[in-house]
Parts: sequence; C-alpha cells; structure tokens
Amino acid sequence: RCRVTEQDFEIIRNALYEHSVVLFKNQQSLSPKAQFELTQKFDPSAGSYGHGKTIDAKRSVLHPDLKTIPHQPQVQVIGNGPVAEFEGLKNITLKHPHHKTFHKTPISEADDREATRFYRWHIDAALYDLSPPKVTSLMAVSVPKTEYQTLRYDDRSNDEMRVPRGSTAFVSSRRTYDLLSEADKEFARTTKVQYAAHPYIWMSPARSRSDGLGLVSDGLELSREELPPIDESKIKILPMCWRNPVTGRLALQIHPSAVEKLHLADGTVISDLEKVRDIVHRLQRPGIAPELVHAINWDEGDLAIFDNWSVIHSVTGSFLPTEVRIFRQCNLAASEDPLGPE
Repeated sequence: RCRVTEQDFEIIRNALYEHSVVLFKNQQSLSPKAQFELTQKFDPSAGSYGHGKTIDAKRSVLHPDLKTIPHQPQVQVIGNGPVAEFEGLKNITLKHPHHKTFHKTPISEADDREATRFYRWHIDAALYDLSPPKVTSLMAVSVPKTEYQTLRYDDRSNDEMRVPRGSTAFVSSRRTYDLLSEADKEFARTTKVQYAAHPYIWMSPARSRSDGLGLVSDGLELSREELPPIDESKIKILPMCWRNPVTGRLALQIHPSAVEKLHLADGTVISDLEKVRDIVHRLQRPGIAPELVHAINWDEGDLAIFDNWSVIHSVTGSFLPTEVRIFRQCNLAASEDPLGPE
C-alpha cells in the first residue's frame, strides 16, 4: 500500500504545484496498487483511468501504445519489446511510439537511429466526456540504456538538442504563458478551447507537424458521420489558461492536436481548423525552445509525478524491436474541470 503520511504528502503536493514535475529515485518496490493510491491522493474523488475505456477503440491513436494491468485497471503498461509476463499480462508486445507513424514527414530510415523528434506534445486527457487528470505518475520498471540521440525540430528553425534515447520531454505551460506578449496574454486569458469529439479517433488519419506541436491541416480528420455517436453535452470547452490550485499562476494549457475551435471573449467562434491550429501553434511554439525542454534521463526505479494541468509532454526516441522497456503509467479522470483565470 501507499505509506505516504499526510505530512509527507503535503510536502510532495506543494513541491509538485511549485515545480510541475517531481522525480523520486529507487522506487522499485512500489506496487501498481500503491502507485494508484499515491496518484489518487492528488484527487481523492477520482477513481477511473483518465481515458476511461476509449483506449479500447481500435481506431484511436492511443490504442497501440497502452496495455491495462488486469488487477489495477487505472494503471497502464507502456514501453517496447516482447514481455513474457508482467503484472498478470502474458506474452505481450509493447511498442514505443515512433514519430514516423504520426508525423507528415518523418526522419529518413538512414538517420533514424541517431536522430529523433518530439512524437506528440500533449496533455494526458480524454478531452471528451471526462475531465483532464490532475496528475500523472510514471514508473520506470525496465530501461534499456543506450546512446543519446539528436532531437530535431525540422521546422526551419534549426533548433535541435541532444536527448537520452527514449527520454520523456516536458515543458512548463506556465513558462509558455509568461513568454507571451501582453496582448497575447489577454487573448489567452479570455479565450476558450473547444476540443473535437472523440479526439483521438477524429485525428487518427491526420498527421503532425515536424515539431510534434499540433497537426498539419490537410483535411484528413474524420467527419462526424465517421465517428462513434456524439453526445453534445460531453464535448469539452475548456479555458485556454488553467490556474494552479496552490500558487494561482496561469498556464497556457492546450492539447494542440485535439483542438477544433476557439471561443473568443466577444462571442466569436473561430472554426476554421487551419486558422485555429496556426493561432495555437504561434502561442505555444516559443515554449518548446530547446533551452526550455526538460528531458528525463530515466533510470530503473524512477517514479515521476507531473502536474498534468501545467505541463505538456512528449515521448521521444526509437528502439529496436528487441529492446525491452517497461513503464507503468497512472492518471485518473479528474473530479472537476481545470480552473480558469479568476
């Protein structure tokens, strides 16, 4: 069980809401049940996995990446390679997400072992029906240690950085907000973001920009008629800025691949998808500059907890089919929607 005292938890909670990501070393003994219980402490009324059962939908872009632990269904297994047995799962093959399956123009096969991209900058959230999880916990169970890669933005900026293979990249959405001009801050504070219904199915035929920060507008998204039935009351329209429940600071918190419309302060709705994406990308792109990215160099036993309401993050890297990597991920659909600006 999770044996964190209330006093200790208060220290962890305050550290998380101040710094956004907290990393604990040597947590190999933490069970999936204890991981769930620790994650739930941040939102005691939450109980179900952050994506509900939507990852079961075969057309979802999330479907290939996640396996559910049978005895602790709020905890998912992610990673790479063949695994004979793990927490009740038998003879599974994990597949590390590779940008070539999602980006419009991937890195060449010749450069693939040395170079990588941000796969998809995102918030852990269903963004339809369920509220975005407050935190996510990531537990590194098995980590192949290999060489570093050059992460390329390939967006005409010449930006690149060296990252450990398979690192998880984080940026602070609070920092991104702080970088905005005063006019853009006002726009962000007063604008709401409408997310697509069943967004991970809707976006499945579309392809990403090379920096992983949103999709290219080629008209490939599924039409409403091609989606599962839509309940209009479950469509999420959330603030563009989410307020930290402890510090009150604002974060420019947008899932760039799932956006569909923008609702402006004067009642105008921007529904031109390409325009919506261009606005969001212009606002978010300064926040993923190389010097602002924290890429975790994972060791076995690492437990990261991150504030899912104030960071966006991305998978990086590529692994050979035989390289075994096992992580446990837990996040819970929140008991409430994010707080907006006061």
